[in-house]
Amino acid sequence: MAKVRFTETALRDAHQSLLATRMRTRDMIPIAEEMDNVGYFSVEAWGGATFDTCIRYLNEDPWERLRQLKSEFNKTPIQMLLRGQNLVGYKHYPDDIVTKFVEKSYENGVDIFRIFDALNDVRNMEKAIKVAKDQGAHVQGTISYTISPVHTLEGFVELAKDLEALDCDSVAIKDMAGLITPKAAYDLVSALKEETDLLVDLHCHCTSGMTPISYYAACQAGVDILDTAISPLSWGTSQPPTESMVAALQGTEFDTGLDLKLLTHIKKYFDDIKEKYLGILDPISESIDADVLLYQIPGGMLSNLISQLKEQNAIDRYDDVLEEMPRVRKDMGYPPLVTPTSQIVGIQSVMNVLGGERYKTVSKEVKEYMKGMYGKTPAPVNEEISKKIIGDEEVITCRPADLIEPEFEKFKSEGKEQGFIESDEDVLTYALYPQVAPRFLKGEAEEEELLPPHSLPDEGIEIPTEYNVEVDGDIFEVKIMPTGFMDVSEGNQRPVGNVEGGVISSMQGMIIKLNVNVGDTVEKGDNIGVIEAMKMENDIQSEFDGTVEEIFVEPGDAVSIGDILMVIK
Repeated sequence: MAKVRFTETALRDAHQSLLATRMRTRDMIPIAEEMDNVGYFSVEAWGGATFDTCIRYLNEDPWERLRQLKSEFNKTPIQMLLRGQNLVGYKHYPDDIVTKFVEKSYENGVDIFRIFDALNDVRNMEKAIKVAKDQGAHVQGTISYTISPVHTLEGFVELAKDLEALDCDSVAIKDMAGLITPKAAYDLVSALKEETDLLVDLHCHCTSGMTPISYYAACQAGVDILDTAISPLSWGTSQPPTESMVAALQGTEFDTGLDLKLLTHIKKYFDDIKEKYLGILDPISESIDADVLLYQIPGGMLSNLISQLKEQNAIDRYDDVLEEMPRVRKDMGYPPLVTPTSQIVGIQSVMNVLGGERYKTVSKEVKEYMKGMYGKTPAPVNEEISKKIIGDEEVITCRPADLIEPEFEKFKSEGKEQGFIESDEDVLTYALYPQVAPRFLKGEAEEEELLPPHSLPDEGIEIPTEYNVEVDGDIFEVKIMPTGFMDVSEGNQRPVGNVEGGVISSMQGMIIKLNVNVGDTVEKGDNIGVIEAMKMENDIQSEFDGTVEEIFVEPGDAVSIGDILMVIK
């Protein structure tokens, strides 16, 4: 038995899990040098949702974050989480984009690539693994761990063997929902050590509360690396606390040799960071919830789900969504719940609950999933549901990326033509997020305001709608009611409430496409536009036959639940 090494997740997964990935670069840099002196195996500091959040909410360049961190971490490798052919997005990208992204990630500072596929389809990891190996990087192939009627120990071991055959340097057991029991951890780590020559890393979230015990069982089985988070950003949907695990292993054959005094100083810094972001931290994300063994939501997804339900003014439907998720997951062939499948299953569950009818509204991503465009599902999908979603469309069986044409040069010329591309990194940002990136790259994005701690009103407080108003000594009863129109930017008006023939937005989001013009004839069920909500593209369908009489929105407009988008009569 050798000493166990730690990967610190505070700069990526920990704040993704607890703080909706909102930590700013300026809050990472001051502590980076001290973290570099700890002696970690690696510091996970990039990838996952950090890329999206930087340009969507923080008005930060994720590439610049990586370069700044690399300048501080001279001894400790920087690790990123890469979603295989999905990179840091929510769909498959062509091979030329994957190749360029991995090359530029390595060039800008990534030393270790943890590469996974949400369906454990090795075909979707091959390109990224090969390119990362060609750069000379350490590649950590990944098992997306889950529990279902079709996932077995033998299956996970075979996956690890496939990853070893691709020349990976280590294998990670990615337990994104904290589902692995101590016995399961011991058995799987033991099998991986016996059947492969790879270093074994165990990455777990604490949602169920049993993770520290599973970590110790993994140590007894010969695990090489454990993922932990400095204590202020630990527990709940994050990882076990670094200091606690260091102390627990002191004096044993697994002793990490890390300095608790140095870790305590780093802990104090993150105490202040946590206080700063307390307005984002939701108690649900930080708490232990053994129900995760039933609904299996990963750490990052749980905090994002809460954030998204609040955005849709529907946090009261939280329990309904949790109950719907296992049903949707079964319908979709038991995918492990990790980005992007966690997002796809999660958002579909939200739509099924808020829409009042299962699969009435379906995102573009769910349609692509049902057509096989994310890879081979662990179990067959529900044929009845599939037919409702995609009809008689063909389901592919090849590697999805084989069907995607190269796109790098196309995005490069488009971006240069529009004047917002200055580097290959900018091209990649645009290619990954064509709806969000232009605004950021043009310098038009703004950093979202950070909610101060305890700034939200207590639940249950209602804003009154009836007042007594005194005017020149006379008392008038005033009732505040919707006028039927709300003002939007630059004096335009958009109707709200009941309007005959009105197409109502069922969610809060951004209009990214309109398929109709005034005067067009439409039939019930026609796709009349696309709204991006909760990072997914969702078709807007006509509720009835008729003619488009008025349109109140255009691409780029933000809309709220209940807004009238157009009138069809």
